[in-house]
Amino acid sequence: MTTRLRRAARAVPVWVDVRLLRWRTGTPEGQRAVLFAIAIVTSVLLILSWIAYSSVPAVWFLLPVLIGALALQHRYLLIVVGFVLIALATSVTHESVTNGMTVGRASSLIAIILAVTIVLIESSRNRSGLPSALSEAMLADLRDRLQAQGKVPELPEGWMSQSAVVSAGGGRYAGDFLVANLSEDESHLEMILVDVCGKGVAAGTQSLHFAGALGGLIGSLPPVGLFTAANDFLLRQRWDEGFATAVHVVVDLESGDYSIVSAGHPPAMIWSAAQKQWTVDHARGVALGVTSRPDFHTTSGRLNPGDAVMFYTDGVVESKSRDLMSGVEWMRETAREAVSHGFVGAPRRILAKVDAGDDDRAVLILRRVSVDEEIGSASPRPTFDPASPDGPREPISPTA
Repeated sequence: MTTRLRRAARAVPVWVDVRLLRWRTGTPEGQRAVLFAIAIVTSVLLILSWIAYSSVPAVWFLLPVLIGALALQHRYLLIVVGFVLIALATSVTHESVTNGMTVGRASSLIAIILAVTIVLIESSRNRSGLPSALSEAMLADLRDRLQAQGKVPELPEGWMSQSAVVSAGGGRYAGDFLVANLSEDESHLEMILVDVCGKGVAAGTQSLHFAGALGGLIGSLPPVGLFTAANDFLLRQRWDEGFATAVHVVVDLESGDYSIVSAGHPPAMIWSAAQKQWTVDHARGVALGVTSRPDFHTTSGRLNPGDAVMFYTDGVVESKSRDLMSGVEWMRETAREAVSHGFVGAPRRILAKVDAGDDDRAVLILRRVSVDEEIGSASPRPTFDPASPDGPREPISPTA
């Protein structure tokens, strides 16, 4: 007997884990398991309310409805609501027959019915076909997967990268994103910084879609060919605001040679360690998704030890009181000041100087470490990290 109880005790967690896994995948079996659990909770509430209504009043029956709204698809939620309303009616009828109906109890019933109606309406409008908790988890997982491909890979010795981004309104979904790829022999780094038209959450879904497409193209096509394919992709989407600016850089990590292609993006800047100043790169081009035959121009150069290249989005340099040209000049001075005491944390310091606005803001710096500099002394290799509502986050992972 004891052995059987032990086996049963060990089997229960396994059974629960299997049901939770099936619920996460949205299978009917998983939905029925949750439905069964909610029915048990409702039955317990009915028994407690029948015994001591003053301790478990009618408002407690909202609990299984709210749990169902989070965990169940609409058709299963309808079953839960029907069962809960029957239990609620049973409990209230018993209490009213025993102690009489009061105005407060009647008012509570009306409020509960209105709340349940709102929950059902909201559930019926869910276009994903999944319960709200699963929909959010799926979207967050997609966001995390796409942002993972935007992390600058761990770079060979002698190189470091840093970046920071703040989305409009402080949300976790921004129209600015990075896609990066390091060749298998770690000799070439390729990066694309993109600013999708729109702001904050409004541009979030488009940026997720576009990031997935660019993630499949980067490393497979030459820069101009990649931008041409990306332009065709955006034209096929027929979005209301279906254009994006982008800048593409390829760096030879052995020689320091680089090439830059821009598509309507604010100009990149090159840091000269010898001159201690930023110079504006002259790569220009038409934004992606505007015309079927865009024109792109490529610039090239070499990053010597101590030099760096910086990219940023228009939310950093443009505002209601400042146009692009004056914003670029402001950026040169602000970035020079930001790196005057070292490059570590420079993107965060730059964004801290930007006036709060309603546009996404991003800065990325790739630097070739000087020979006499101690590599690895607090040199971060951050990811392209969406910032919290309080401001840009620090880089979160170290680099060589």
